[in-house]
Amino acid sequence: MTRIFDEETIRSALDPAEIVAPIARGFADYTAGRVDVPPVGLLHFEDPPGDVHIKYGRVVGGDTYVVKVASGFYDNPSRGLPVSDGSMLLYDAATGELLAILLDRGWLTEVRTGAAGAVAAQHLAPAAVESIGMLGAGVQGRFQLRALAPVVACRRVLAWSRDPGRAAEYAAELSAEGWEVDVAATPQAVAAECSLIVTATPARAPLLQAGDIRPGTHITAMGSDSVGKQELDADVLAAADLVVVDSTSQAFHHGECAPAHEAGAITPADVVELGAVVAGTHPGRTSDEQITVADLTGVAVQDLVIAEAVYRRLTGRSGGPRRR
Repeated sequence: MTRIFDEETIRSALDPAEIVAPIARGFADYTAGRVDVPPVGLLHFEDPPGDVHIKYGRVVGGDTYVVKVASGFYDNPSRGLPVSDGSMLLYDAATGELLAILLDRGWLTEVRTGAAGAVAAQHLAPAAVESIGMLGAGVQGRFQLRALAPVVACRRVLAWSRDPGRAAEYAAELSAEGWEVDVAATPQAVAAECSLIVTATPARAPLLQAGDIRPGTHITAMGSDSVGKQELDADVLAAADLVVVDSTSQAFHHGECAPAHEAGAITPADVVELGAVVAGTHPGRTSDEQITVADLTGVAVQDLVIAEAVYRRLTGRSGGPRRR
């Protein structure tokens, strides 16, 4: 019998901090070839501006598979609506039975994306981070910062947004949670002070150039989750000592790597997948002077991991870890 869970129930069942380690293992499984993830389905809207992602996948031999639909419509705040929405469907991999409909309204996608940022920082950020830079003061900018709390000791944040009012709101909200948040006038001002930078915007033109980045900086870029988006100039990736991606195929289709590849700045042979760093088959950062970039486009294995976790918590049933 199919179970249906609403957003409130789902939120009550999952502590976002608990999902970071399972998401890391999911990346390792993906890179090791233990995950079947078809190409992402993408729908683009111009008026009003928005995009819809359809992601689906399974761990080979696992108990379940997932289908996820997530949307972002960027004029929604003017309508009194959240930017993001979505739901996940969890199926039995042996029978095709629909086990659960997770009406999370995009919350699970926000959580698993924040967790991916935490995994990237855990493995790639320099040992000493004196200030965290946040480009983007939207929902994901909040999830990213909160997800960093268990893995980075730094609590000083320099935030920037195209909308100064949103940046001020962001600073007030996160300061009330114990962060020391200041607002920067430009992305360049953020890069001048911060050795860990997260970009979480829907930008369609670069916010940072190679000359803006200090030695020893790690950048986690996640806004380029569909064709045409770009937060980093191609020369940032070309100048980096290490470029890490969650999925090579996705990153060169619609991540930061796509425009950089088109510009001749980088090739698939120049990057390593995050799962290899997590598994220890690639050393990742080897010096605090290196510049590293993580290009995160969002992989369906993250959706599978978090959907299984919620399902197990809400039903007490197993799902996913066993392989037939």
